[in-house]
Amino acid sequence: MTGGTKRQKEMRKALRALLPRVPMADAEAIFGLALAGHLRHLPPSIALWQAVSSHIRHTFTGYDALLEEGYDRDATRFFVIDDMNQVLEDWGSARRITAEEDGQDPPG
Repeated sequence: MTGGTKRQKEMRKALRALLPRVPMADAEAIFGLALAGHLRHLPPSIALWQAVSSHIRHTFTGYDALLEEGYDRDATRFFVIDDMNQVLEDWGSARRITAEEDGQDPPG
């Protein structure tokens, strides 16, 4: 995870600071999400947080299964906040997702 554009370098630096213990495979997946075209108008740190929360929600929680069971999006997001925050804690992040700011998926 070296080289690249100024934005990519800023995101890599922010990713290391935000998630010091994130596994490399997850870091690469998050980095790829953060570089998505529909996030390019956002500052690197915000695009990165959107990517982190989306990756964790869809990879490490039962979010998608709950949606398939018929729960609405807001209820489902509420149900997975604790699981998401556990992953953030495991990865060494001081930041947490709250019910008010639930790390919504990037638009697009």
